[in-house]
Amino acid sequence: MLTYVASRILQGIALMLVISLLVFLAVYMIGNPVEVLIDPEATQADRDRAIRALGLDRPVWQQYLRFLGDLLRGDVGSSWVYNRPALTVMLERMPATVELALGAIFLSIVVGVPLGLLAGLYPHTRLAKGVMTASIVGFSLPTFWVGIMFIVVFSVELGWLPVTGRGDTIDLFGVPVSLLTADGLSHAILPVTALALARVALVMRLVRAGTQEVLEQDYIKLARAKGLSEGRILRVHVLKNLLIPLVTILGLDFAGLMAFAIVTESVFAWPGMGKLIIDSIYNLDRPMIVAYLVVIVGIFVVVNLAVDLLYGLLDPRVSVKGSRQ
Repeated sequence: MLTYVASRILQGIALMLVISLLVFLAVYMIGNPVEVLIDPEATQADRDRAIRALGLDRPVWQQYLRFLGDLLRGDVGSSWVYNRPALTVMLERMPATVELALGAIFLSIVVGVPLGLLAGLYPHTRLAKGVMTASIVGFSLPTFWVGIMFIVVFSVELGWLPVTGRGDTIDLFGVPVSLLTADGLSHAILPVTALALARVALVMRLVRAGTQEVLEQDYIKLARAKGLSEGRILRVHVLKNLLIPLVTILGLDFAGLMAFAIVTESVFAWPGMGKLIIDSIYNLDRPMIVAYLVVIVGIFVVVNLAVDLLYGLLDPRVSVKGSRQ
C-alpha cells in the first residue's frame, strides 16, 4: 500500500514538472508582459529596470531553471500584478471555488441519485421518460447561457437572489466559508445550481443505467427468492454496486469542477480561482498562471489517488494495484 501511494505521488510530481514546463514555454511565447504591466509612456530606462526586476532579461532556459528551483522549494514566484507570492494568492481564492464544486457535487447526489433510481426501478413510467428527457436537456444547455438566464429571471425580473460576489463569510478553522451564512448561501444558490445542472443529468443517467443492470443479475433474483424486502435489496445490493461508478465519476468531476468552473465564476463574478486565472491570463501574469496549473494538477493527482484507495474500501476484490484478488 505505502509503495503504491509513494509511486503515485512520484508520478504526480513528474506530471507537475512536465505541465509547468509546457505552461512556462507557452506563456513565454504568447506575448510580452512588459507591454501590459508598464506604462506605455515610460522611458526606456524604466522599461529596462522593469525587465531586469522581472528576470526577463535572461535566456528562457535560465528563467525556467530559476523557476524550477523555486518550485522545488514550494515557491512558484511572486505575482507581477499583486506583488505577492502567487501560490498564496491562489490558495486564498481556492475556498470559494471549493464551495462551488462541493455544492454542485452535493446537489447532483441529492437530486440525481433518487431520480436515477426511480427511473431505473420503473423504466416504463412517465417519470422515467421525464427523467431521461430532463437529463438530455441538462446536458444540452451551455453553462454560461444557464447562468445568464438565472440572472435575468431570478435577479433582474423577480429580484429574489443576488448574482455577484460571495456574500458574507465566517472563518471555519481559519478558512473563510460563505455557505454557513444566510447571505453567503443566497449568493451561492444560482452559481451552484448552474454548475450542477449538467452533473445532475450525468448522475441520473449513470444511476438509471446501473440500476437496470444490477436488477438483472442472478444474485438479485436469488435475494428476492429468499424473501428479502425490496428496500433491503435496494440498500444492500443495488446502492452498494452503484457506489464504485459514482465515486469514479464524482471524484474526477470534482477535480474537473475545480479546474473548469471558470465560466460560472466569470458570469456570477464569483471570487474564485477561475476568475483569478482569467484576469491573470489577460495581464500575462506568468507566475500566477503557473501557480494555477500547479494547484490544479495537484488536485487531480490527489483526487485520482483518493478514488483508487476508495475502490479497495468499497470492493475488497479490487486491490490498489488495479488487479482483482
